[in-house]
Amino acid sequence: MLRIALDVPLRRLYDYLPPDGVAVAGLRPGVRVEVPFGPRTLIGVLVEVAAGSSLPTSRLRAARAVLDVEPALDPVTFDLVRWAADYYHHPPGEALAAALPILLRTGRSLLARETYWQWRADAATAATGTRLGARQKAVAIRLDAGPLSASALAELGDGARAAMKGFAQKGWVESCEVEPDAAPPPRGDAAPGPVLTGAQAEAVAAIGAGLGTFAPFLLHGVTGSGKTEVYLRSIAEVLKRGEQALVLVPEIALTPQAVSRFAARFPVPLAVLHSGLTDSERLDMWRLARSGAAPIVIGTRSAVFVPLARPGIIVVDEEHDASYKQQEGFRYSARDLAVLRGQRHGIPVVLGSATPSLETLQQADVGRYRRLRLPERAGAAVTPRTAIVDLRLHEERQGIATPSVLAMQRHLAAGGQVLLYLNRRGYAPLLFCPTCSWAAPCSACDARMTVHMKRSRLICHHCGMQEPVPYACPQCGAELRPVGQGTERVEDALDEFFPGVPVVRIDRDTIQSRGEIEAALERVHSGEARILVGTQMLTKGHDFPDVTLVVVLNADQGLFGSDFRASERLAQSIVQVAGRAGRASRPGEVLVQTACPEHPLLTRLLREGYDGYASAALEERAAAGWPPFSRLALLRAEAASREAALGFLEAARARAAGPAGDSVRLLGPVAAAMERRAGRFRAQLLLESASRAALHRLLGSWLPELDLLPEARGVRWSIDVDPLETS
Repeated sequence: MLRIALDVPLRRLYDYLPPDGVAVAGLRPGVRVEVPFGPRTLIGVLVEVAAGSSLPTSRLRAARAVLDVEPALDPVTFDLVRWAADYYHHPPGEALAAALPILLRTGRSLLARETYWQWRADAATAATGTRLGARQKAVAIRLDAGPLSASALAELGDGARAAMKGFAQKGWVESCEVEPDAAPPPRGDAAPGPVLTGAQAEAVAAIGAGLGTFAPFLLHGVTGSGKTEVYLRSIAEVLKRGEQALVLVPEIALTPQAVSRFAARFPVPLAVLHSGLTDSERLDMWRLARSGAAPIVIGTRSAVFVPLARPGIIVVDEEHDASYKQQEGFRYSARDLAVLRGQRHGIPVVLGSATPSLETLQQADVGRYRRLRLPERAGAAVTPRTAIVDLRLHEERQGIATPSVLAMQRHLAAGGQVLLYLNRRGYAPLLFCPTCSWAAPCSACDARMTVHMKRSRLICHHCGMQEPVPYACPQCGAELRPVGQGTERVEDALDEFFPGVPVVRIDRDTIQSRGEIEAALERVHSGEARILVGTQMLTKGHDFPDVTLVVVLNADQGLFGSDFRASERLAQSIVQVAGRAGRASRPGEVLVQTACPEHPLLTRLLREGYDGYASAALEERAAAGWPPFSRLALLRAEAASREAALGFLEAARARAAGPAGDSVRLLGPVAAAMERRAGRFRAQLLLESASRAALHRLLGSWLPELDLLPEARGVRWSIDVDPLETS
């Protein structure tokens, strides 16, 4: 009997009889199986071969086909996905589906296949007696020499495919698909890199000594200290051992830069995986990684599940980044799973960051991770000078204070580039009527519409609803005024302040399709663009050698957030964006605009740096009993009415109160910080415990009951284990 995981939102496996003529003895967990499911046909993954079923054999249906000879995922990765489904309390079929390229979920071959054409019997003679065009003759000559592959046909140029199609219509040729022999990956010495600093050399030596064993490292280096060079040197040693490296980066915007750095150093194929690929491209890259033909695999979050033929090291760059936590569906942390995967493979894992997460720092403090420090910038670069611009004392125009404008003039005159950081896209966050106080609302959310002036649209950044910008107030007819600044408005202001100076804006509005981030970065690196303005996309690991001034336009955005991680995220953003200044030989300067210059977070950051902030923040977390000193899970619910969402959570809390005992605290239910979103009302119930085991025991027995609650009808609910946000 086959126990199958199907891509359906139910926390269970499904029992099937084997297909006719298939011996179960040779089947291994991880192969894909085509099965009937109601009126549909689904492709699932075999989890185990069981001796029996809780259902009588007469009620079991037979699977239709076993699609693979060997498992799609190697045993370690397969077990990792199953463990993750249990830990995050997610349906196992959805978890396994998330680990596979979408084309494999629809039945595409596990292995790469190539199409070959050859003459049918006596067809070559018939073709010889027929008048052929030049392209047809070229194809016929190649067919005379033997079977012709699709790739060789493409080399014959335009018209060759049409000629082959004509031969097929005449019945002269036949085609077949074969699996090409797996060629060994090309070997070659890595290109030489720069001379290492003492700290870099020590880090490379420590990681090298850990090859072949599980060794978790925190590579804690200030911005510009050369963490990437440590990755490159360590991976060079891995490749010498004939093994593969998996490198995770937080988002697509960093992928082109990472690929170019690795391609310039290593003469080997790279497998690159991210959400910007087509389905076919993603499958091709997945196959390269799985077969071992690509010694280096670079990818975003989901690449943590990519199978490797010969794993040797895992690198998680910018490990603190929130992008590593999946926020919808299967809510896993790629960073945490990378560490667990390294442990199961018995290989080192390197977590790199200038601003490590407090969870990772605590793991280093207690000795679970070995901390490798890079305290100084590489080469001639020095730490930039940082100063506060007090917005209470200085006039600002379009969000840019006078001292910032003067500093920009000075740096531009000296030949430097300038970066302005504002984590708010659009023209203005509010369209306001000063006469009657009307503010453009989103009709589907408890939010205000953001003004996008160039598109003449109001857009809700929470649900995506759009409408034209009104010419006058719909309530009183008065003139409307955009209030506040977004990156689009700052860009317009820069055109006014610095006419003729090229500006490039990098945010989600300007970077929407493939190639746009590369084009924007090329304008920066070539020197064409002198001023950069953008959102968090600019803070994540980019190297801008000519940027000598960074201005943080509105540091107050994150000072008073309701989430307990708000201060951590703000500190990381400020330190990361400040690190873009002065990374080459010229000194850098950082200006932080704020109306709260005495705020403890800002004063500590300026006085003691990120280490000082993190030390104090960990003490506060320990005193309050928040992560990493406790474990959280968040039960979220949404429904068409407030009463339905809260009623479901109240019923869920009542079911949990008994099993929870004193070891798990239940906080709520309460409405979400933004209660109404996309026309649905949202609420949440927070579970907190000092014991991970106690929390998961409760979740394991409690969650299966929730769908059975009468209050669950009409409610969508989800569980988020180790949530990044609790507001």
